[in-house]
Amino acid sequence: MNRTRGFVNFLEKMFPYRFLAAKMTRVPLFREIINKMFFDQTNLTVIPKDTIIEIKLEKSIQPPDNIVLPSQVVEYFIRKTNYRFIMDFCLCRDAMHCKNHPIELGCLFLGDAARGINPEFGREATMEEAFAHVRRCRAAGLIHLIGRDKIDETWLGVGSEGKLLTICNCCSCCCLWKILPDLDPQISSKVKRMPGVEVTVTEKCTGCGMCMENCFVHAIHVQDGHAIIGVDCRGCGRCADLCPNKAIHVTIADKQFLKKTIDRIESSVEVS
Repeated sequence: MNRTRGFVNFLEKMFPYRFLAAKMTRVPLFREIINKMFFDQTNLTVIPKDTIIEIKLEKSIQPPDNIVLPSQVVEYFIRKTNYRFIMDFCLCRDAMHCKNHPIELGCLFLGDAARGINPEFGREATMEEAFAHVRRCRAAGLIHLIGRDKIDETWLGVGSEGKLLTICNCCSCCCLWKILPDLDPQISSKVKRMPGVEVTVTEKCTGCGMCMENCFVHAIHVQDGHAIIGVDCRGCGRCADLCPNKAIHVTIADKQFLKKTIDRIESSVEVS
């Protein structure tokens, strides 16, 4: 069913209540209902910032000209698909009247199901336009989440056959997925760290707490004057970017991370 702008306005009014809905998934009965409606088959991977891991990769992969960057996962799927749709607004930032990041840098949707998106929400894009869009998003400090997202299939009304690939461009202040700490672990585990990504804190840490400010999953805390990275970390790299002492390192230990990430995504969504 083709969604209207009125429907989007309704969603935006309900958006501030997303944390309450997430907490309801801790109740078994509601968990099953909410999971079936909004999270069934969801399989998203957080793509860390290229600029944070580039130096580490140069030390481990030779020659430097052949460096493989996380964003190449996004580029792979942009090339592979035969249909690309750029949203001209981010529902999350629009709902929260974001002052920190551009509201017009919306999601990029790929695959045949994207043909069913209301054209009032954005535009069909060429490969080059899609590349330019994701580059603008990264330059604005946004983080990609990529994969199958049942929420997007539902609110866009494009069916649930696994033919819509979401590339979400997330800020730390308004992102829907700030609900992850409140969701039941069975559901929150559907948003994953990229294979091989490791986040470590070195002795340079002074415990200033700045890294905690923009962690959208609340995976960092300071204990005895030292930052601790928790198991809920999705490896986005924002903390490393913010650290004034460069005490946080984001590395990729698995040289097959690109293939493993692509295989993970392709296991749940089809773009052709």
